[in-house]
Amino acid sequence: MRDVAIVAFAQTAHRRRTDELSEVDLLMPVLHEVLGATGLKANEIGFTCSGSADYLAGRAFSFTMALDGVGAHPPISESHVEMDGAWALYEAWVKIMTGEADTALVYSYGKSSPGEVREVLTRQLDPYYLAPLWPDSVALAALQAQALIDAGDTDEAALASIAARSRADATTNPHAQLTGDVPAGDHLVHPLRTGDCPPIGDGAAAVILAVGETARALCARPAWIRGIDHRIEAHSLGVRDLTDSPSTRLAAQHAGAFERPVETAELHAPFTSQEVVLRKALALGDDTRVNPSGGALAANPIMAAGLIRLGEAAARIHRGESDRALAHATSGPCLQQNLVAVLEGESTHA
Repeated sequence: MRDVAIVAFAQTAHRRRTDELSEVDLLMPVLHEVLGATGLKANEIGFTCSGSADYLAGRAFSFTMALDGVGAHPPISESHVEMDGAWALYEAWVKIMTGEADTALVYSYGKSSPGEVREVLTRQLDPYYLAPLWPDSVALAALQAQALIDAGDTDEAALASIAARSRADATTNPHAQLTGDVPAGDHLVHPLRTGDCPPIGDGAAAVILAVGETARALCARPAWIRGIDHRIEAHSLGVRDLTDSPSTRLAAQHAGAFERPVETAELHAPFTSQEVVLRKALALGDDTRVNPSGGALAANPIMAAGLIRLGEAAARIHRGESDRALAHATSGPCLQQNLVAVLEGESTHA
């Protein structure tokens, strides 16, 4: 086993629209920032992995254009996942653990503004029974929220308080899209109000991973990945208990999250109701600071929001604001796929 750490993190200022920017324009400042933080040059990176979605771009193999921002010549060792960048980070972690690389650059991006996100996300549903009905992402999240209310796990007032807390915390996050006193608004799809849902916006993020002494040379306080795992629920929503997330619990167990408490948890919960589910699955108490960055309710660039959770958790360790943090990423309807990582600072390195 090799010790692998996140040694640098950068993200864009997330905005509702970036019509004037291409994907390369969106990525370039982030890539320069994250490389500049370590002093590494692109040709010194052992492995590069990206996460994005062709459905957002509306064209096949759109990620190849983004490589212009990285520089693919001289030839580099590169890969791509049609997923959130958190899963690109997982692939890069595996690459380093196998000894095939000592450093890795992971980046992801999403431009949601050009299309209708609620309709685009229907394409990830079961193509035989569910997708032909065209239930959008908000409607499915509302089903989950109503199931939680019916089970007595939450109510609309509690959901509103989650939104208020998240956007209040986001006031200290210069990259957030929504901050401060955001009105709960009208019901978008009952019982979810506008304030219970994430903003639509464009953004990108990048991290650098490094192994052992290389990580210590690149970062004053590396965020060591003590465990990372991802699991998936059944595709059909009709066979799942929407008030629980067994895949999150199992991933957390394999990542070592339950071995001792975490001080910080960055949860990828685009809807307020999903934070309720995740808190229960991860057994998080009131002593754990949840989404101090504001989370996905403050900025939710699709395909980058999960990687940002890992980056935000790591950044708190870099700054000495946390010694042990949990990061979570999700993909698919109603928390279908879930990734959990446990990060620790140098003071807890064994």
